[in-house]
Amino acid sequence: MPEPAAEPASRRSRASGRVTLQDVADAAEVSPMTVSRALRGERRVAPALADKVREVAVRLGYVPDPAARALASQKSHQVLVIVPLLSNTLFVDLIEAAHKVLFAAGYHLLIGVSHYSPAEEEQLLRAYLPMRPAGLMLTGYERSAGSAQLLAASATACVHLMELHAEGAAAGMHSVGFSQVDAGVTMTQHLLAQGYRRIAFCGAQLDARVMQRLQGYRQALLQAGLADPGLEILSPERSSLALGGQLLEQVLQLGGGVDAVFFCNDDLAQGALLAANRLGLSIPGQLAIAGFNDLPGSAQMVPPLTTIHTPRSAIGAEAATMLLKLVQGQPVAHTRLDLGYHLVRRASA
Repeated sequence: MPEPAAEPASRRSRASGRVTLQDVADAAEVSPMTVSRALRGERRVAPALADKVREVAVRLGYVPDPAARALASQKSHQVLVIVPLLSNTLFVDLIEAAHKVLFAAGYHLLIGVSHYSPAEEEQLLRAYLPMRPAGLMLTGYERSAGSAQLLAASATACVHLMELHAEGAAAGMHSVGFSQVDAGVTMTQHLLAQGYRRIAFCGAQLDARVMQRLQGYRQALLQAGLADPGLEILSPERSSLALGGQLLEQVLQLGGGVDAVFFCNDDLAQGALLAANRLGLSIPGQLAIAGFNDLPGSAQMVPPLTTIHTPRSAIGAEAATMLLKLVQGQPVAHTRLDLGYHLVRRASA
């Protein structure tokens, strides 16, 4: 049986085994620049030649290297977005909305998950910034000194999500979100207006946004003369339905006639409602329960959950639109875009 023909040198693996732009150029008998222009769809390449280049690229299995392209052209069509979790519908909705805007403009998302860890976020930035993304979308403002140095050195256009930078902050800050503190005040004032006086707060993960909601809760109760630090239950564990049930049990052990609970998010509140049903508690007759974020399923709970609706899809879309303007050198009308929130009153509180 004859030996198989040796693979041409131009096709054999370099360091990585990838088929290169030069391989396609050699096989198509054109220059690498012509291959690059043809694959980008530039009109200066004759249609017949462009078709030939694309056919060769497909036959050889050529996959463009976006990092190399960015280094060569000083341009990138990738946007890095870092969120705390992908198991949370809130961030999935945000990413989906951002993707629609950016994809339509020819940009693609690189998604990093920090798990609420500043150290993990720093690792992600160290891994992705050398690829020279066109822009960044980051959740909040709480990050490590190393991350801050990386961002300053890269000078990459950046929009912050879910939180708003302080009025009068340094130039160059861009954010799309709403006031987490004000939303915490709004929910607490709603519970007060319903006649509840012993209002507990249950928080988990304890990231910056949870602590801002707690700040709003404290402000409202201080103003009403009803503040009681003993009614705050804070857990560093990740939010879940199971944890919500556990926190409800801790609330019931507080005694002192607790009549309402403000959970820092709907995950916990939904879990608390399920636990309350198992325990035979009347909601809101014996205890009112409220959440935050208006996640899917909250309207279908028994009873339906009172919560704060947060505009995560709008935040994703508006942040992507703002970032596109920054990347393209266009003026941005509002560097601090407050999209607000609204109270959703249902039967649980």
